[in-house]
Amino acid sequence: MSILGIHHITAICSNAQRTVNFYTKILGLRFVKKTVNFDDPGAYHLYFGDEDATPGTLLTFFEWSYLPKGNWGIGTTHHLALCVGTQEAQLKWKRWLIEHGVPVSGPYNRTYFHSIYFTDPDGLILEIATRIPGFTVDESSEELGTHQINPPMERTRFGRNEEEIFQLTWDESVPEISNEMKLTGLHHITAIASNIETTTQLYTETLGMRLVQRTVNYDDTTSPHYYYGVGNGAPGTIITYFGYSAEKMRYGKLGTGMTHHFAFAVENEEEQLLWRVKLMKAGLHVSPVMNRVYFKSIYFSDPDGHILEIATLKPGFTIDESKEELGTNLKLPPWYESRRKEIEETLPPLMY
Repeated sequence: MSILGIHHITAICSNAQRTVNFYTKILGLRFVKKTVNFDDPGAYHLYFGDEDATPGTLLTFFEWSYLPKGNWGIGTTHHLALCVGTQEAQLKWKRWLIEHGVPVSGPYNRTYFHSIYFTDPDGLILEIATRIPGFTVDESSEELGTHQINPPMERTRFGRNEEEIFQLTWDESVPEISNEMKLTGLHHITAIASNIETTTQLYTETLGMRLVQRTVNYDDTTSPHYYYGVGNGAPGTIITYFGYSAEKMRYGKLGTGMTHHFAFAVENEEEQLLWRVKLMKAGLHVSPVMNRVYFKSIYFSDPDGHILEIATLKPGFTIDESKEELGTNLKLPPWYESRRKEIEETLPPLMY
C-alpha cells in the first residue's frame, strides 16, 4: 500500500466558458473531459490535463455559479502549483501571462524551487514552480525533514527586493507557449492547518507519506511550513501546509475561486479498499467506494475538515472517448444517460 502522488485537484468556478478559455488558451492545458458533477448533474465538471489525461496533471472544476466567492483559511487549500522545467521557461511564462492581461508576482526563490504567482478569473491562487533544484539542496536524502531549516532573510518578504523582482522577466515578447514552457503537471498543493503536528501525524503515520521539509512560510516567518511527499519529494507528490492557530487565522469558506478537494493516486481498487480499512481504523470517517467512471474514489477529511480523496489510476479517461476525441463531447455516466436531453438543456453550451 502506497500513495503514488497527487491524482487531481478539484476547484469551483463560476463560469464554465471563461474557465475553459483560461486554462486552454492562457495556460495551454488540454481540455480532456466534459462531463457533469456526478452528485449534481445540473452542473458541469470540467477536466484539464496533459495530452493523455495523466493522473497528476489533472485540474478539474465544478461550475457552481450560484455560490458566493470563497476565501482561503484553516481547513482549505491556499494555492496550487503547476510545474515547469526551468527558470528560463518560468520567466517566459511571466512575460506571456502579463502580455495576456494576467498580473504576476515573482519570481521568488523558495530554495527548493522558484515560483511565480497569479490568479485565475475566479481568484483561485495559482503558482508555476520550477522542477529544480529540489529538497536535497540543503539536506541529504536520508536526512530530509529531520531538521528545521529556516530561509535566508533575503528570500523572505522582510528581506527581498520586490521592485527588483517585479522587473525580472523575459526580455522579449513571447508569441506562443513553446515546448520548453509546457506545464508538466501539478508541482504541489498548499493548504492551511490549525495544528501542524496533528496534520503531520495524518500524513506520515496514517497516509505513509514522508515529511521532506520543515521550514517556515517565506511570506510570514511566524508560520511553520511543512512539506509531505513521496521519495525525496518529487514534484507531483508534494502536499504542503502552513500552520496557523485559530486565534491567528480565519477559517476558510468554500465558494468560487476555491479548491473543493484534492485526490491522492493509488494503484488499483484492491489497494483502495485496504486504504479504506486503514483510514477507518485510524478513526476517520470514510465514504463508501464511489464509481467516478474514470476512476474509483473514497473520501475523508484532514483534521481541519479539508476534503481529501483517494482515487485509482484506472480505468482512465479513454474508457468512453478515444485519445484524439478527449474533451470534445459531453460524456455522462451510464446512470444519467436516460436524462441526457434534460441535462443538455440545463447546461450552457461551451465553445472550445
